[in-house]
Amino acid sequence: MQNVKGTYDYFGREQSIRQKVRSTLTELFELYDFESMDTTLLNELELLTSKYAGGDEILREMYQLTDQGGRQLGLRYDLTIPFAKVIALNPGMEFPYKRYEIGKVFRDGPVKKGRLREFLQCDADVVGIAGPQGEAELMQLAAEAFRRLEIPVILKWNNRCFLGEILEATGVPLEDHLSVMLTLDKLAKIGSTGVLAELMEKGLTPAATGKLKELLDMDAPSLDELAVKYELDGKPGLLEVLALQQLIAGIGLAEICVFDPFLSRGLSFYTGTVYEIFDASGAYTSSLGGGGRYDSIIGKLVGRDDIEYPTVGISFGMESIMALLGERPIREEASGVLVIPIGEVMPQALTAAAALRAAGIHTAVDTGKRKLKKTLAAANTKGIRYVILIGESEAADGKLRLKDMSQQSEELVTVEAAIAQIAE
Repeated sequence: MQNVKGTYDYFGREQSIRQKVRSTLTELFELYDFESMDTTLLNELELLTSKYAGGDEILREMYQLTDQGGRQLGLRYDLTIPFAKVIALNPGMEFPYKRYEIGKVFRDGPVKKGRLREFLQCDADVVGIAGPQGEAELMQLAAEAFRRLEIPVILKWNNRCFLGEILEATGVPLEDHLSVMLTLDKLAKIGSTGVLAELMEKGLTPAATGKLKELLDMDAPSLDELAVKYELDGKPGLLEVLALQQLIAGIGLAEICVFDPFLSRGLSFYTGTVYEIFDASGAYTSSLGGGGRYDSIIGKLVGRDDIEYPTVGISFGMESIMALLGERPIREEASGVLVIPIGEVMPQALTAAAALRAAGIHTAVDTGKRKLKKTLAAANTKGIRYVILIGESEAADGKLRLKDMSQQSEELVTVEAAIAQIAE
């Protein structure tokens, strides 16, 4: 009896921290006016393997199955394509529409730290906003989320349209743009030597390869340097980058949001802005989240290439966040109240606990089988401040003994008085 490789069960302290991350994100999504959505785990294989979907690498990692009716199905590998399906199936939906979803996805890929086969994704997407406002608001959301989680981050961003304009200027054929972008995206992982070696295997002309080498040799090129070198003035991609850059500066995120001209992300459906989030210290190298603009998927899914649904989204990687938090101390909030029955008074203990819970107080009921001294010591270790003792004499009087562990004091009170004191 064992778990499938790359899958885990969560409980205890780890599950408590996961719930804290999840509740932090949920609270922020709703503060930013995103509506909750829950899409299907099972989807038609044709949808998940659509040429407008995740790309060759993800399709190789997709779990495929056949149902008893002989239908070809697959488990969702992200939350984006199922979301696009919902928009496509509901043409009467009012835009702009903002949704968030937290749910499990499945990929049969290599297992490593922060990368599992069954994992939780936390996504937020906006349909119906074409300009940089959507991107900037999601960047604000991400910055605030990691501030609340006490994780300093850097959000690297770029624009695929802009990068495509650079590749066009270097002489890379349009049909090779995506392949070259995905190789350039590996710069941080394999270095310029590794990227150049991979580029030379793509059958590009010597002139194009030489110009790409010049691009790689530029030391952290600025947007202005690239615009001048490749004569991009007035190009649509450059204008999009400039508009977002101005907005980022205007909302005070320029220090966190850093422009990276080599970033393109692995998914093939991105059409404009892309971004990825990393631990600012550099100690943890895997991505903590990412996203971008994908204006074409929904229209293509409904067979209308002439209609664009401007869409931008972001995804937070729960497993990567947990892998990082697991290496750092984190404050755990103490539980609320412990009710301890002494003797044959379990009905009265459960009745008192019900009243406390009805008042919104987190309450646990002890079994009453251990020695009182050990039970109190365990409560103190867990940081429980209030303990309620109910013995046969308290039960006979319809009262309980409220013990304040921090003050080492106790008093005989009614359950109503106990609730008032604990709440205060």
